[in-house]
Amino acid sequence: MRSSYFFTSESVSEGHPDKVADQISDSIVDLLLSKDPEARIACETLTTTNRVVLAGEIRCKPIYDEDRWPESGGWAPGAREEIEATVRATVKKIGYEQSGFHWNTFDFANHLHGQSAHIAQGVDESGNKDEGAGDQGIMFGFACDETPDLMPATLYYSHKILEKMAADRHSGAAPFLEPDAKSQVTLKFENGKPVAATTVVVSTQHAKGYDEGDKEAELHAYVKKVVAEVLPAELLSDATIYHINPTGSFEIGGPDGDAGLTGRKIIVDTYGGAAPHGGGAFSGKDPTKVDRSAAYVSRYLAKNIVAAGFARRCTIQLSYAIGVAEPLSLYVDLHGTEANGVTAAKLEEVLPTLVRLTPKGIRTHLGLNKPIYQPTAAYGHFGRKPEGDLFSWERTDLVDALKQAV
Repeated sequence: MRSSYFFTSESVSEGHPDKVADQISDSIVDLLLSKDPEARIACETLTTTNRVVLAGEIRCKPIYDEDRWPESGGWAPGAREEIEATVRATVKKIGYEQSGFHWNTFDFANHLHGQSAHIAQGVDESGNKDEGAGDQGIMFGFACDETPDLMPATLYYSHKILEKMAADRHSGAAPFLEPDAKSQVTLKFENGKPVAATTVVVSTQHAKGYDEGDKEAELHAYVKKVVAEVLPAELLSDATIYHINPTGSFEIGGPDGDAGLTGRKIIVDTYGGAAPHGGGAFSGKDPTKVDRSAAYVSRYLAKNIVAAGFARRCTIQLSYAIGVAEPLSLYVDLHGTEANGVTAAKLEEVLPTLVRLTPKGIRTHLGLNKPIYQPTAAYGHFGRKPEGDLFSWERTDLVDALKQAV
């Protein structure tokens, strides 16, 4: 592993069109799980100018049952209206009240339908058959000691910049900001540690007139102030380069400026390019889908390994086959940073004894069959503070058991 290098990660705000789609999809996941903890959801969202379209497969008898309500295509009385109200409330919370995309006036289309029976037969428990994985695939988890939350520093600070800007927009402290924004942070590393922020890029949608003169200067000064509040002072200097709205005007944004789709920001969602990604998106999927749940437990295991002091960096891979309960493989890489006599091979032996890595075992251990997903759909699924049922995979409650086991 190189010890001295430059590295960059980006983030996008809750108002970015792809993130609008992610949040809508996860609002549907939460709605259905609130009705039935065993609901199955695969909800995709398209956003564009004054339009939102849902598509995908669901199974949730309080909402959709083809045998009970055949005259309405399977939908329970009022269910379609509840789904539409949930979507509009999600967009309203983000803050879109623009002529090109307004929470109350966009055209809405719901093309969700029943789950394939052939998928269901592989996933569901039956007789002596354990619940199987909802799909095949590979999933990765990662942790490192670059930040207190054990996340890559470049992504961590990129997220925090946009979170602060969104908070100021919602509170009215920065009324010139609109919902769509992107950030990017480049850090210089020496001996594996960040020592300087060389470049910070922030592009933010803004109110009319904030692309010239005194108002542009006000916007630029505000962004630099946010960066100074988020990044440690020792990383910033007169040599730090800022690119703030480098294209000039950014009045047209969000779904009006660019179409959005669920699952197009998977690197923003995970580790900012600092670790591998299996390719599967998270948002819109219930926790029987291992794209989501196995990625969460992989992060949980990697974070606990680093928190236990066994390594400074850890990558974990799991793999699954559709309909098969047990993972096909478990891989641990400590990137040459292992400590205290621990080896990757020993951890591969120990981890399955601490957490059962079947879909049901993961869901049970992390408490995933709950409406907890909309908060994950902006500013990263990892590196977040566990609170109550939220972000359970960010807990470090496995440290003591790990220390005893190895």
